[in-house]
Amino acid sequence: MENVTFNLAQAHVFGSAFYDFLALRKRFFVDTLGWDIPHDDQVEMDQYDNPKAWYSLVLQDGEVIGGARAMATTTQWGSHSYMLRDALRGKLIDIPKSVMVADVATPDVWECTRLVISDDVKTHAARSTCLSMIVQGLIDVAADAGATQLMSLSPLALMRALRQLGFGAERIGEPYLNEGDGRRYAVLSMPAEKSVPFAPRATHRPQPTPVHAPSV
Repeated sequence: MENVTFNLAQAHVFGSAFYDFLALRKRFFVDTLGWDIPHDDQVEMDQYDNPKAWYSLVLQDGEVIGGARAMATTTQWGSHSYMLRDALRGKLIDIPKSVMVADVATPDVWECTRLVISDDVKTHAARSTCLSMIVQGLIDVAADAGATQLMSLSPLALMRALRQLGFGAERIGEPYLNEGDGRRYAVLSMPAEKSVPFAPRATHRPQPTPVHAPSV
């Protein structure tokens, strides 16, 4: 497994990895969980996939097997901020306003969203490794920008998984039940610091050699 981190300006360096991540998200959040979010037959992509977003993906044998998205809580793109702040402002009807204990807008805190691991990652050990690499990549990009804290709206089970991997995750809001997928969610917070061993990093994703039409 290898970890890659990038924003939209750098996505081309990793071939189709960004698009493949959007496809993985569609299979999990739309096809499996049944979320009513923007998608087509191939991918899921929303208003937070914009030039302010950063991505941490895990590749295995050149294929995307997991990933997540992050952005600063100071982000503004058009009429949107970041997901939890927009929920607090009543812009996202599927997320209750009560999930946030207070408005947050500081470069010290980044929000993480759309965490997903492929069903092709079968074993508990492999899934733990993949999760650790995704989260460490998120920490790296946030810490490089000066952040000291990450937060996310996540299933409650993720807090235990993160703690077992050495991340200092804690719940900072009241949980709620998503009646659409039957899972309980809450806002989690954790320090943006290197608390686990360094994860292998990929510098590129192999791409097919272009085939040019013969000149006439």
